[in-house]
Amino acid sequence: MNLSPLIHLIDDDAAVRESLALLIGTVGLRVQTWAEPQQFLAGFDRSAVGAIVLDVRMPGVSGMAVLEQLAAEGIDQPVIMLTGHGTIEMCRRAFKSGAAEFLEKPVDDQALLDALQAAVQSHVKSRERNRDDRDARERYLQLSAREREVLGLIVAGLTNKEIGRALELSPRTVETHRAHLFDKLGAESLAQLIRRYALLAEHAE
Repeated sequence: MNLSPLIHLIDDDAAVRESLALLIGTVGLRVQTWAEPQQFLAGFDRSAVGAIVLDVRMPGVSGMAVLEQLAAEGIDQPVIMLTGHGTIEMCRRAFKSGAAEFLEKPVDDQALLDALQAAVQSHVKSRERNRDDRDARERYLQLSAREREVLGLIVAGLTNKEIGRALELSPRTVETHRAHLFDKLGAESLAQLIRRYALLAEHAE
C-alpha cells in the first residue's frame, strides 16, 4: 500500500487539471484529479494523508459548497482554494469554512507548491498527534482505579511520600504503582508522563 501523501485536485477545466497535476508531481507528490465535485465527494479516500486543491467556480456544485460540506463532515485534509474571480467576501467565507489557503488564478507555481507542502506537513503532524492521543487514551483506560489516582497525584506534583499519605499507602506500594504506570503508559521520563497524561488525569471521573 502506498502511504505517501496524496493531493486531490478538483477543477472542471481539463487543461488546468493537467498542468497543475504535472506541476504538483515535480515535487514528488501524488495527484488524483477530479472533473466533477460530486464524484470527488463520493469517491475520495477520507482516511488518506494529503491535501485538497479545489476550484471555487465550477458548474453544478461550486467549490465553496464542496468546502462547506467537507467542513460539515469534519474532513481534516487541508483545502487550498483556487479562483480566477476572487473577492474579499469569498476569501473571508473560505477561511471561515476552514480553507488552509486561498490563491488567485493564474496561480503562481511556487506559491501553490509552497502552500501544498505546508498543508501536507501540517496534515501529517496532525494525524500523528491524533494517533498519539488515541494511544494515550487507550493506555489510560487500561489502568486500575488506584493507578489512576496515583497518576493524578503525580501530575499534580506530589512526591511519593505525599502520595502515600494522601492515599494511605506505604512508600513501597507507591513506588510499585509508579513503576507500573511508567510501564503501562510507555513513558520514558516523568516529563513525558505528565505531558501525555496530564489532561486525562485532570478530567478523570
